[in-house]
Amino acid sequence: MPTTLSPPPPTTPVAQWAPWLLASRTVFGRRVTLQQALFVLGGLFCLSPWGSPPVALGLGLLLALLVGNPFLPRTRALTAKLLQYSVVGLGFGMNAHAAVQAGRSGLLFTVATIVGTLLLGYLAGRALGLSRRVTHLIACGTAICGGSAIAAVGPVVQASEEEMSVSLGTVFVLNAIALFAFPAIGHALGLTQQQFGLWAAIAIHDTSSVVGAAAAYGDQALQVATTVKLARALWIIPVALGTALAFREKKVKVKIPYFILGFVAAMLLNSFVPAVGLVGPWLVKLAKIGLTLTLFFIGASMSAKVIRAVGPRPYVLGLTLWVLISSISLYVILHTV
Repeated sequence: MPTTLSPPPPTTPVAQWAPWLLASRTVFGRRVTLQQALFVLGGLFCLSPWGSPPVALGLGLLLALLVGNPFLPRTRALTAKLLQYSVVGLGFGMNAHAAVQAGRSGLLFTVATIVGTLLLGYLAGRALGLSRRVTHLIACGTAICGGSAIAAVGPVVQASEEEMSVSLGTVFVLNAIALFAFPAIGHALGLTQQQFGLWAAIAIHDTSSVVGAAAAYGDQALQVATTVKLARALWIIPVALGTALAFREKKVKVKIPYFILGFVAAMLLNSFVPAVGLVGPWLVKLAKIGLTLTLFFIGASMSAKVIRAVGPRPYVLGLTLWVLISSISLYVILHTV
């Protein structure tokens, strides 16, 4: 938390319906508003034994919609780094041999679903009358790894801030639904840990929600989902380069997800260096806590204004692609895995 706590500007929604939340009081020598205190308490709750990835996302979203996020720039800046560190930490709980096997089983699904999603996205976007850039961003987010893919491909197609916001808002809403719905569907269908981990990695957009849903399902599902999802995230590079060719953009810089190398290094250390086994379980616990806090920050970064601003057509496109990829991949997994 910052050393100087200052209330948000009076134009925020909370100032309009509950100005008393912005009234500051002195706590331990600092001026703190009730809005800030509620946010900090929410974060601390997520770190407690009662916190979990779905609860953290829901609590963050609830606070964002009801009272607002007084630390929005800081939480947005922390989210990406905290997620990356958490993913690397999860590597200390992985076995390299099991990861290779999981990666092999998900390779064919990865290639087929990425190509199929991009093609279906292009056709559905044209039918809905969406711009080519928004269509491609949502399709890439659905096909690869949600917000990370959109953030990587957006500069390649020279997307405007509005187009980026629309695409990210669409993916976020579907991610939030998936984090709650997928574990329930998996239990209802009696999916094994292997089946659920593979399905989550293919059908859920963002790495954070994939790991959160898999962690709620079980440790084996978490290992499978994390490995397959990170292997899938590497497709950002060829897809971004292909996008540059399709959109005829030159001198494109592609953002490479280097943190995946950290995950692989942690996994190899855990598998082949016995001494790491002494600290590995503690690092995994810290990583899971970091993931829970990451989802709290993600939820707290959303707003009703962003949700409304997206409009219905991008949601229709995102939902159509998501339902298709989820149902088709689930059918294949149930009959092959």
